[in-house]
Amino acid sequence: MTLPELSAKVVLVDIEGTTTSISFVHDVLFPYAKKNAGNYLQETWQTDDTKEIVKDLQQSPQFTEYVKSQNLSASVVDEQLVTGFVSYLIERDLKVTPLKTLQGLIWAKGYAAGELKGHVYEDVAAAFQTWRDAGLQIAVYSSGSVAAQKLIFQHSVAGDLLPHLSAHFDTHVGHKQQTESYTKIAQSLQVEPQHVLFLTDVPGEAAAARGAGMQSIILQRPGNAPLSEEQKSDHILVNDFTALHTIKQPSE
Repeated sequence: MTLPELSAKVVLVDIEGTTTSISFVHDVLFPYAKKNAGNYLQETWQTDDTKEIVKDLQQSPQFTEYVKSQNLSASVVDEQLVTGFVSYLIERDLKVTPLKTLQGLIWAKGYAAGELKGHVYEDVAAAFQTWRDAGLQIAVYSSGSVAAQKLIFQHSVAGDLLPHLSAHFDTHVGHKQQTESYTKIAQSLQVEPQHVLFLTDVPGEAAAARGAGMQSIILQRPGNAPLSEEQKSDHILVNDFTALHTIKQPSE
C-alpha cells in the first residue's frame, strides 16, 4: 500500500523492531536478564515484590511443564528452581507477564549501574520531537513490562526520551494480537480508535489494531522478519520514522 496523508491524535509505538532493534532485545537485554537472574533472586528472595513474582510464575502453565521436563518437585520452590525456570522461559522467548516484570527489575539495576544503554534507531528522537511539536501524543505498547519500556527510553543512546511519552501499555492490557487489547488502549487514552496510529513490525498486531478501528503501519527495519507478498499488499509499509514526520492532528 502507498503512504496516504496521515492524521492522528495519538501515535502508539511498539518497541522491538519498531523503535529499537530486535538484536538489542535478544542479544543484549535477554542475555543480561538470564545471566543476572540468579543473583537478583538470591538478593531479593524475601522481598514482597519477588515473592509476588515467584507466586505468579508458579501459576503460569509453563511452570508445570518445566517441573515435569526437569523431573523436579514443585513442592520445594527455591531460588535455584526459579532461576532455572526463568532461563527456560527466556530461551524460548515466552511472553509470560511475571517474567517481564522480573526482567524489568533486573534491567533497572543494569541501567542504574551504567551497564546497559537503551537502543533506539537514529530517526526516533527527531520523530518524537516532530510529533510532539505537532500536538500529538505518543504512547507505547510492548510485550515488555511498562517498567522495562521506561528504562529503554529514559536511558537511551539518544538521551532521555521519556518526557515525550504520555502513556505505556504492556501485556496486562492483553496480548498484542488480540483486538480487545487495542480497544482497551483507546478507552484508556480517551481517544476514538480511528485517531490512533499504531506502528509495529508484526502484521498480526497491525491487523488486530485495525480490527479495533485504529490505523496501522508496519516498519521494515533491518533485521525484522520478512513479509509475504500478501502482507505487503495488505499493509502500509515504511522503512523508518522519517516518512511519518508529516502526521497532522485531524481536522475537527
